Amino acid sequence: MDLEVRHLRVICAIAEAGSLTRAAASLRMTQPGLSAQLRRIEAMLGGAIFDRGQTGAVPTALGELVLPRARAILPGIDGLLSDTARAARCGTTPDRIRLGSAGAPLITELIMATRELIPGAEVTTRCQRSPSPLLDDLAAGRLEAAVLGDNPGRELPPREAVVLRPVATEPVFALLPSAHPLAAGDEVRLEELIGEDWALPHPDSDRTREYWASVFSRTARQPHAPYEAEGQQLIDVVRAGLAVSLCRATFTEVPGVAVRPLLGNPLWYRHVLGWRRDGPLAAHGDAVLRRVAEGYLAACAAAPAYVRWRRRHPESPRLSGRAGGLTAR
Repeated sequence: MDLEVRHLRVICAIAEAGSLTRAAASLRMTQPGLSAQLRRIEAMLGGAIFDRGQTGAVPTALGELVLPRARAILPGIDGLLSDTARAARCGTTPDRIRLGSAGAPLITELIMATRELIPGAEVTTRCQRSPSPLLDDLAAGRLEAAVLGDNPGRELPPREAVVLRPVATEPVFALLPSAHPLAAGDEVRLEELIGEDWALPHPDSDRTREYWASVFSRTARQPHAPYEAEGQQLIDVVRAGLAVSLCRATFTEVPGVAVRPLLGNPLWYRHVLGWRRDGPLAAHGDAVLRRVAEGYLAACAAAPAYVRWRRRHPESPRLSGRAGGLTAR
């Protein structure tokens, strides 16, 4: 992992707050999540940056070396981002629409809605494995709209320049090799799944792994995760019988893998659509949301395990919220 600007922001936030607890609150993170990220940053830099004790976080000798440089770098970076975003906004017309996606299945519907509502627009897309940088891009004017996502207790922070609208909330399911014994049942107990080898997303991809770990802790153990994989690599690892993992309920099953609900539905994922308040899609927000919601319902219908789950849970309040006048039921 390479040192990034966001890592410098974390270091400076801790130094300014004087403790990891206060810094986590200012960064809208959990204290364990911030501690884990700080450990990764310190591993990159070759030593401890802060001494952590009852009195708070105090910079070490290495920290005293790093902090002045970080504080000197960040204003220049912020100025560059502000100036380029301003220039981009001045050059952005309804004929050029920039969209983003955090690996959600709804980007196609967002593209199609944009092209229908603004005919002739040049539509470009950019994907990230985390919604956080996409939200930053929306706030800074580097994107006009994006498909995002979050988890309970780790919701996306509000941004003044950005409208965030939920599309639907769905359960998280187990992803298994099709020949796995647990795939023979209609549901899988998380406690049984924990004992398997796992493939997990990158720790910095978003707060998903942090959220999963908080739910895993209720089983009194964390999974053994020798594999770090996402997307096609994750499917390949699971299909080969090397590991199990988790997926969204709308995941499309492919040969060699099986998708099964988790007993008791302990994990959830929320699809969120965001757009700039002053952007070219702002006047079409409800129409875009409605089209994306229609795409979500189509994804639901194409996911057999989710169809079966919804038949067994018609009363589920987590799927009854309306998105653009549509319900995910």
